[in-house]
Amino acid sequence: MQYVQLGRSGLKVSRLCLGAMSYGSPQAKAWILGEEEGRPIIQHALEHGINFFDTADMYSSGESERVLGRALRDFARREEVVVATKAYYPTGPGPNDRGLSRKHLFDAIDASLKRLGMDYVDLYQIHRWDDEVPLEETLEALNDIVRSGKVRYIGASSMYAWQFQRALMTSERHGWARFVSMQNHYNLAYREDEREMLPLCRFEGVGVMPWSPLARGFLARSRSEAMTVRATHDAFGQSLYYSEDDYCVVDAVTTLASARGRPQAQVALAWLLRQPGVTAPIVGATRMSHLEQAIEALSLTLTADECAQLEAPYRPHSVLGHE
Repeated sequence: MQYVQLGRSGLKVSRLCLGAMSYGSPQAKAWILGEEEGRPIIQHALEHGINFFDTADMYSSGESERVLGRALRDFARREEVVVATKAYYPTGPGPNDRGLSRKHLFDAIDASLKRLGMDYVDLYQIHRWDDEVPLEETLEALNDIVRSGKVRYIGASSMYAWQFQRALMTSERHGWARFVSMQNHYNLAYREDEREMLPLCRFEGVGVMPWSPLARGFLARSRSEAMTVRATHDAFGQSLYYSEDDYCVVDAVTTLASARGRPQAQVALAWLLRQPGVTAPIVGATRMSHLEQAIEALSLTLTADECAQLEAPYRPHSVLGHE
């Protein structure tokens, strides 16, 4: 396994981050694995050197955090792993059970720590931007949570580059803890962040942890292959991909994967790992083979011509994934 610094922070993370959205309650989503099915995959990731794990308080209504926390306690020492979670989306019916207010963030971190069974999380991320809360309130609350020892670093997720720059500048002006990472929507089928967000992150020394690196599995199967259970039940994924332009990108991945004798998932992930500034894509795995293919992608080096072949079919999109 390769290890890199998360942006300009001193935090060392594996080149792949295992996303835990897939582990929790099958009642939440048809494709989510129950605890007994998910634990072996988490254990396998640890055995292959992955030390970086990402979850969120809203995944399976908190069950993802519980499953991940129990597995890490059983299979690793706390100081060996880097645990990331997120807050923003509703976690209850009340008006303060959501968003980035001081009240909700203070309540949310305590609830996440309890579910994880941990004293602190390494990376605490705002899951989206909140227009209803003053930015200074959110950033000061995050700074206070860091100072309390409950969080080591803070990160952000999908938003516009101007919003992220404003947040970074506000933190610097006040001497508050600064975002060290950006978890954004980025893959071969959606590359809009190449315009502003990725150059901003490189300039500011912010680590990039793309979510949906395989476009929720869309890039991992050819145009003619049957849809998976997840794809069939994933309305959000259907809203992001599946246009004819997107399928042209898939065709390019299929062609190169066939020529290389590699699975499509490896080719698509190898391309992403090659992009400047990308630290650790967040990979999902509901089968052991998914995880093994992701790990093997680390050893796949694409040429500049092969990358150009994969990139050629792309057509601009509207901004997607900020909801």
